[in-house]
Amino acid sequence: MSTMLAKVVSGATVGLDAVPIDVEVDIASQGLPAFNIVGLPDKAVEESKERVRAALKNIGAEFPAKRITVNLAPADLQKEGPSYDLPIAIGVLLATGQISTDISDSLFIGELSLDGGLRKTNGILPLAILAKNAGFKKIFLPKINVSESSIVRGVQSYPVENIIDLFHHLAGNKQLKPGKAVSINLSSNIHHEFDMKEIRGQETAKRALEIAAAGSHNVLLKGPPGAGKTLLARAFPSILPKLTLEEALEVTKIYSITGQLDPKNPIVTTRPFRTPHHSASAVGLIGGGAHPKPGEISLASRGVLFLDEFPEFPRHVLESLRGPLEDGVVTVSRASGSLSFPATFSLIAAANPCPCGFLGDPKKNCSCLPGQISRYQKRLSGPILDRIDLHIDVPAVKVEKLTGETETESSVNIQSRVQKAREVQIRRFRNSNLKSNCEMGPKEIKIYCKLSPNCLELLRAAVTKMQLSARAYHRVLKVARTIADLENSKEIEITHLAEALQYRSKIDN
Repeated sequence: MSTMLAKVVSGATVGLDAVPIDVEVDIASQGLPAFNIVGLPDKAVEESKERVRAALKNIGAEFPAKRITVNLAPADLQKEGPSYDLPIAIGVLLATGQISTDISDSLFIGELSLDGGLRKTNGILPLAILAKNAGFKKIFLPKINVSESSIVRGVQSYPVENIIDLFHHLAGNKQLKPGKAVSINLSSNIHHEFDMKEIRGQETAKRALEIAAAGSHNVLLKGPPGAGKTLLARAFPSILPKLTLEEALEVTKIYSITGQLDPKNPIVTTRPFRTPHHSASAVGLIGGGAHPKPGEISLASRGVLFLDEFPEFPRHVLESLRGPLEDGVVTVSRASGSLSFPATFSLIAAANPCPCGFLGDPKKNCSCLPGQISRYQKRLSGPILDRIDLHIDVPAVKVEKLTGETETESSVNIQSRVQKAREVQIRRFRNSNLKSNCEMGPKEIKIYCKLSPNCLELLRAAVTKMQLSARAYHRVLKVARTIADLENSKEIEITHLAEALQYRSKIDN
């Protein structure tokens, strides 16, 4: 058995993108038997030694009793996870001469079980995109992941059930068949658990949610317990516009990296809806950790982040939302470097007006002391409330409306209006990275939110009377632009601006 140096290419995810990793395997002709992995491996990579040793022996391959050194290059990048098992095993087979073939056009990834089988591996889509962009022709990966990588055209994805099959393929004995290309269908109808027609009353809140869905705006629903705030939020996904292909790939990347992708549905076709509990930590919500991973706000990107019992979240956790709500991106900085994750989401927050929930209720008396009410309301800071576009009062529903037979508008009808408004925005921003009105900056607002003299006069009066900040001023214009889009109006009319102003927080008064 001749020994030599072998090099196998794999990949690692850094943020949302992948970088190539060279797996170099050297089997020394001298020295005591040992198996060492270098190149900043974590515990899961270190344990690859035992998985690779057992897998190769159990498929009948020879495992050399020599000094084996595996180098994962570049050596200054932290390597984590079990996905290097397959490239290390192939490197050992090449270095020992048990297979001899040119694999320079191939990328290998996968976790091995002890019998040589390949398990599901996270982060496949970014790696398939890397393979295509770096000029690789083939990618060998676990069979369960093949539909995910087959989304990417221009690179052949080979499903590997057991390393013995890959051994025979590389040896030329029995060929593996590449997976079929997966076509992406984003136009199919999606079944939603909740529908707007099932919600009685709350026409004002429904109208506000329609505007929020059309322009990807943030909403605060405030009202007593049982008024329907949570039900409204849960019905919100049923009126959201369909994902574009670019958005779907971005969302799928995030879910692939975090291991939350369903192997049967290789691409996310519905807008995410995330509902973290108010006990969530800042890291859980924002992202981070020793090896930074996306948090709830990134998992909600291009979809909805619903924070029920908004004031119950710890103050520092809510304050950490300030940057992402403004920028649509979250940057996690560590000593080893910084990573950015997308965080372009619609925030739907629900809150009671006071601890007991009945402050201002015409039928039930509030049982809270003034000090309790003040402390409760101060949990939401001015800067956070300023970043919310639509502030909606959700009063208790009258019994006549609950028991009435009158049909309310269905989500399908509302969604069709929202879809048309969003398509207007996609055409408007086709030469930029923006997808919705909410993402506009001062430059775009100046171009697309021009006001007539009458509108300007109304806005000046409102800014003075309501004491609006510069941020609130811009957010009112963005909401007015969305209302105009829903009406299919090229210009922002005075009625659009007046409706946008009525949704500003009462705290500004």
